[in-house]
Amino acid sequence: MSTKQIYLVVTFILVFNSFTKAQSGVTIYDSIISGGLQRKFRLYVPNSYNSTTASPLILNLHGYTSNSQQQMSYSNFMPIADTAKFLIVHPDGTFSSGQQYWNAGFGGAVNDVQFLSQLIDSIKANYNIDLNSVYSCGMSNGGIMSYYLACNLSNRIAAIASVTGDMLNVWSSCTPPSGRPFPVMEIHGTNDGTVFYNGDGTFAPIDSVVKKWRKYNNCIPTAGITNVPDVNTTDGCTAVNYKYSGGTNGATVELYKINGGSHSWPGAFPVIGNTNEDFNASAEIWRFFRKYKLNQLMANVGFSEKEKDSETLKLYPNPASQIINFSPLKENKTFHAEFYDVTGKLIKKEVTQGAIVISDLKDGVYFITLINEATTQHFKF
Repeated sequence: MSTKQIYLVVTFILVFNSFTKAQSGVTIYDSIISGGLQRKFRLYVPNSYNSTTASPLILNLHGYTSNSQQQMSYSNFMPIADTAKFLIVHPDGTFSSGQQYWNAGFGGAVNDVQFLSQLIDSIKANYNIDLNSVYSCGMSNGGIMSYYLACNLSNRIAAIASVTGDMLNVWSSCTPPSGRPFPVMEIHGTNDGTVFYNGDGTFAPIDSVVKKWRKYNNCIPTAGITNVPDVNTTDGCTAVNYKYSGGTNGATVELYKINGGSHSWPGAFPVIGNTNEDFNASAEIWRFFRKYKLNQLMANVGFSEKEKDSETLKLYPNPASQIINFSPLKENKTFHAEFYDVTGKLIKKEVTQGAIVISDLKDGVYFITLINEATTQHFKF
């Protein structure tokens, strides 16, 4: 009888490239394989990290033409992470026409939703991450990508915050497929010369975006309005906070409207144009995020049939030596299965409707990508 034991780490669209666990309190520069590309990232693990306690994780996405190092320094979440005990990852986008960017529905073959989902899984494999406390924020194109994740990765991201970002007109009507409430914060200057506050042929007006998420979350129509104290009278701008509360499962929508503000991150250095110095955007983003848990936001919310399938699909046995089975599966549901080793190398692939023979694999740990013929889906195990 064979004694071979193959351990399976299973998620839909997961490609994993292992990295050596470093000491906490440092920035780890590493990469995973996604979509056949080596995707780099910088992970900050605070001194306060304790592997016995599940920690929140924030995705912090750079803007167009920028990179992970610049975004990490510019937004400077690290002192907050040290105290609040969360991990923060700064991924790098890919290049288009010589500039690094996020493919937030702009077209092209790169699937950044897939990459960011895989990145969450790879970090979870090495650190004790609370998967109910994963959030996304970003600057400009990174904020746009965060909105895109709200509509396309809502089963993994609890809430998002956008600084100088927006929704593209072509997908500004999108919503999370599950119908779950989705907390959103927007921070935007009225004199933003890159992503215009009042919108244009590419971007939706910021007030319309805020209204869209306020209505979607069933928040009270009237905002609570707070004028941010003008502590720096030389920065050329002032800030007002609009908070829409009372949404489903406690979801809120917030807008920091920077009157006279430029395309910049409030409280950041270097100062770009009229950078508001009356509040710290990073601190406010964490104040917003920490209120929300994915499981609480999804409580008592109906799911589509596709998502019901994703919550109930099982693979067994694990570990296995000869065959792994899928259950339950609707009749004639076909999946493309891809096996990767811990370095991200593709080992085998095949089409299956319920079982895969694995007797040809060597002993070890493998990661499986399962893709439905109609659509790629995410599943939790």
